[in-house]
Amino acid sequence: MNNPWPYLTDAEINEICSPLKNGAAQIRFLERLGMVVKPKPSGRPLLARAEFDRVMTGTNFEASGQVTNLAASTPNVIGLQSFFQQRKHGTRT
Repeated sequence: MNNPWPYLTDAEINEICSPLKNGAAQIRFLERLGMVVKPKPSGRPLLARAEFDRVMTGTNFEASGQVTNLAASTPNVIGLQSFFQQRKHGTRT
């Protein structure tokens, strides 16, 4: 669906955040998904359509119009796990 509006409508946000109805709870939920969300004066979330697309598709649209895949910049999970496994626990004497 091609929607000309730059922001998601309240109905779309309600569908994404269902069953949450409170604006603050919806903002927290969307932020946990990794989206940049601003509160409206009414307390409802203001979410750019491009931001929603960026997070949900895993792509980034640059100003030049090129699409960059965000999967190439994922964290090194194996390196993090090995760091914690090699760490000494407890107090040092």
